[in-house]
Amino acid sequence: MGLFDEDQPKKKLAHEIGSDLSLLSVDELTQRIALLKEEIVRLEAERERKSASRSAAEGLFR
Repeated sequence: MGLFDEDQPKKKLAHEIGSDLSLLSVDELTQRIALLKEEIVRLEAERERKSASRSAAEGLFR
């Protein structure tokens, strides 16, 4: 940790799974839904990439 780390603002999490949603506005909920949908797309793409790599590796050893 550097001398000036405490001067840097803490990055606020855009969404924490299981957090209290009652204090969020409709716009904030909409933004979080969009963020989570983007993350789902990213996760699915990574899963597909890994599945393709695994299938290719299994094909080499058959």
